[in-house]
Amino acid sequence: MPSISRRGKTMPESPIRKLVPFAEAAIKRGIKIIHLNIGQPDIKTPKVALDAVRNNTLEVLAYSRTEGSESYREKIAGYYAKNDIHVDADNIIVTTGGSEALSFALGSIADNDDEIIIPEPFYANYNGFANASGIKVVPVVSSIENNFALPPIDEFEKLITPRTKAILICNPGNPTGYLYTREEIKKLATIVKKHNLFLVADEVYREFIYDGREHYSILQEKGLEEHAIIIDSVSKRYSMCGARIGYLVSKNKEVMQTALKFAQARLSPPTYAQIASEAALETPQSYFDDVKKEYEGRRNILISELNKLEGVVVGQPQGAFYCIAQLPIDNADTFAQWLLEDFNLNGETVMVAPAAGFYATDGLGTNQIRIAYVLKKEELKRAVHILKEALKVYAH
Repeated sequence: MPSISRRGKTMPESPIRKLVPFAEAAIKRGIKIIHLNIGQPDIKTPKVALDAVRNNTLEVLAYSRTEGSESYREKIAGYYAKNDIHVDADNIIVTTGGSEALSFALGSIADNDDEIIIPEPFYANYNGFANASGIKVVPVVSSIENNFALPPIDEFEKLITPRTKAILICNPGNPTGYLYTREEIKKLATIVKKHNLFLVADEVYREFIYDGREHYSILQEKGLEEHAIIIDSVSKRYSMCGARIGYLVSKNKEVMQTALKFAQARLSPPTYAQIASEAALETPQSYFDDVKKEYEGRRNILISELNKLEGVVVGQPQGAFYCIAQLPIDNADTFAQWLLEDFNLNGETVMVAPAAGFYATDGLGTNQIRIAYVLKKEELKRAVHILKEALKVYAH
């Protein structure tokens, strides 16, 4: 029988989606599942975006420009300007989701067996994108004890080799919710300039910042123009995950020219989704104010309830809508499957994402889970109560 590729064999499985068959089986048994495992917002997509598609009079759904329509990129540049990030339309390539933007970025800056340093835990698909590009992920550990803050810069320095091409961060972070400070970004800027590396920042959760904190983008840092690459997306910002529209943003002309060749190979981003995403830029600030207030309230309730559980340690998210919780168990994979197969409380159970899949270092995160607080407050309370009762049963 023909064999599949080594790359295919080493492609990591999604820690978020691998439990789906067990969830489906639970549903067939009549169990209601509260989904804490996936970051699909329940907030309504802005009406202006949906109306732009509903009311469109296109008669031919044609290819768009490879880099995205000019009018859309001009408006994206205007959006960034409002966030004190000053770029031109030529510094932007519209992609099929933030995922494709990251794939283009990695393909443009690294070759087979090159290395990228990433603070862990990190968005699990970074492993997948790196594997698909033949790139080695070199993790630098951040810990729940100091809320997943940026590891000391000398820890990065120890890991830099002649094959290191970039440092990749998610700010604010998925799965931790940690928000890097201006000072931490400046430390990263210093090290990438010193070692002539790229700094790639996944900034898709820019709007979700809490407690009066500020988001400091890598493209706000002076002198980083040739090093900085932003990955961005409309998915979470406008609750438009299904649109599959993202952006690759950089002032480095060689990076953009190279990324454009990857973009040409896939022809163009989806036309209708660009129409919706361009219209979404007209979303009033009140929408974001309301959404941020809602998520901040959800976070407060979730963290408060989790902190009441004996033996549970939880990080304090400062942005995004995720947190990492450390449980008094040995193996979160086994526990997550048990929740779906063997446990329910009055016909309900919870689905969580085991955190080991968000680490590259074997053995880390085995007793941790990621929780996405994209549910109504009462449902979050109920989910934590179910988790509390489950832990009691599981311990015996």
